[in-house]
Amino acid sequence: MADKAKKEEAVAEEVAVAKPKQEVSAKEANPEKFLKDFNWHNYEEGIDQVDEGQLEEFEKLVAENFVDTLDDEVVEGEVVYLTDRDAIIDINAKSEGVISLNEFRYNPNLKVGDKVEVLIDVREDATGQLILSHRKARTIKAWDRVNKAHDDGTVVNGFVKCRTKGGMIVDVFGIEAFLPGSQIDVKPIRDYDVYVGKTMEFKIVKINHEFKNVVVSHKALIEADIEEQKKEIIGQLEKGQVLEGVVKNITSYGVFVDLGGVDGLVHITDLSWSRINHPNEIVDLDQKLNVVILDFDEDKTRIQLGLKQLNPHPWEALGKEMKVGDKVKGKVVVIADYGAFIEVAEGVEGLIHVSEMSWSTHLRSAQDFVNVGDEVEAVILTLDREERKMSLGIKQLTPDPWTDITKKYPVGSKHNGIVRNFTNFGVFVELEEGIDGLIYISDLSWTKKIKHPSEFTNIGDTLEVVVLELDVEGRKLSLGHKQTMDNPWDKYEDDFAVGTKHTAAIDEMVDKGAVINFNEDISAFVPKRHLEKEDGSELKKGEEAEFVIIEFNKEFKKVVASHMSIHKEEEAKIVKQAAKAAAKQAEESKPTLGDANSKLQEIKDKMEGKKKK
Repeated sequence: MADKAKKEEAVAEEVAVAKPKQEVSAKEANPEKFLKDFNWHNYEEGIDQVDEGQLEEFEKLVAENFVDTLDDEVVEGEVVYLTDRDAIIDINAKSEGVISLNEFRYNPNLKVGDKVEVLIDVREDATGQLILSHRKARTIKAWDRVNKAHDDGTVVNGFVKCRTKGGMIVDVFGIEAFLPGSQIDVKPIRDYDVYVGKTMEFKIVKINHEFKNVVVSHKALIEADIEEQKKEIIGQLEKGQVLEGVVKNITSYGVFVDLGGVDGLVHITDLSWSRINHPNEIVDLDQKLNVVILDFDEDKTRIQLGLKQLNPHPWEALGKEMKVGDKVKGKVVVIADYGAFIEVAEGVEGLIHVSEMSWSTHLRSAQDFVNVGDEVEAVILTLDREERKMSLGIKQLTPDPWTDITKKYPVGSKHNGIVRNFTNFGVFVELEEGIDGLIYISDLSWTKKIKHPSEFTNIGDTLEVVVLELDVEGRKLSLGHKQTMDNPWDKYEDDFAVGTKHTAAIDEMVDKGAVINFNEDISAFVPKRHLEKEDGSELKKGEEAEFVIIEFNKEFKKVVASHMSIHKEEEAKIVKQAAKAAAKQAEESKPTLGDANSKLQEIKDKMEGKKKK
């Protein structure tokens, strides 16, 4: 209470200084006391005696000196006194209010007489003191200003306080707003920290009233300026025009260049006449460079730029003395399945097709011969300066192996070769690099019936071969493998002649008969009716029996055998012998017809009895 008395005394002294005592009425000197001591009863009784002038003066006094202390209304007050911790604020209420100096930390130069905005926080505390809040008043006013700036689209100033995840925190009118990283600048930002502590202009782009969130953008202001520059630049664009730009972004497929508000793309193929793996081999971020406009769409929103076009094409600088047949050296820059590209000069490439890498007709991958980065020597095969194409060859550096083929591989000579490839009709065998020959499937074996070459040999196997035919012009070589051995059918022609008998077991039953193997080379076919045994039944798989050869064809390697003919032959012999015996007896005794019939009946009974056994 003592402090309050001192404060009131100080206020009274200031009022006394402001006006001379003789000019200050009781109402003006202490209007609160005047109203408190005013005798309203006497006033009401003598109201008829108060003139209109006095009533108007009273109403004016109330209107000028008193405020309605509503909780949510911001009023303006004046700093009348400062202590070490508080500021005494006069808002023309029945008592002064108190605000902690902590709420004025943003304004270290606060002094007596300053006007400040305040909000009634507590009308009367335990001591009857009016408690005000400057911070809350600022917040309310700040939201009003933020909403107005958002609605009007006006530019506001903000202080970048710190960095946060995904962007920055900005103080706008005392409210913390969020500045996304994508809204800082039109260019990608690599270092956010350079903006901390700076005061910048912003545009309020979004307000969330439910969560009290504010989003601001600096990029929106830049884009507005850029849009004007963009329209001016786009209106002047022409193909072939050379402009200066700044490298804005680098990707794997090209470089984006800022032309002063308009972005254009330099594709990786338009950066250099030479092949490159990545654009960063040619340019750096933020690098200034000149580019030429190659093309753009109707709206001029997509602009294609070129960098290499500022320099002459390397083919134009290629020496006139270079011609077909010359040897050149270069570096392997690209490898494809069909060949390798060799850079013989900067920006000048030639193709070595895989067929020109080796004299071998067995084509392989280009990677079997060269690697990227290899330095190679080659011979120019074709040269087209207008089409800017060049074909090269490596195999031409070594002699063609077919030049003396007749001396190295005459018909009838034997050699060893490596199996390189299969086809349905034969096997390709490499005798040396560049010399391949074909063994037809029929020339693989004398005796085996081969359906596919893979049944006989494998890729990479070494085979002994004989040169059967040689076509120098067609560069074709016919080989044989079975010819390296004697033809076993020459020997079997006598061993398995028609009529010879052999014992074997049924190996396989087929639709029209059976197959028997006499040895590893000779197989015979037994027709179904020739499987009949003496008792009328048929031979089964695995059953062993005696067979007679009824057909032998060496040329077609065909053998046919029969079991039935064995016992049929025996029957024919018996009949023949019986006939001879009957004829002889008839000649000697000249028997009657009844004797002859009796003899024949006896022979017939004998044969039937044998069959039954």
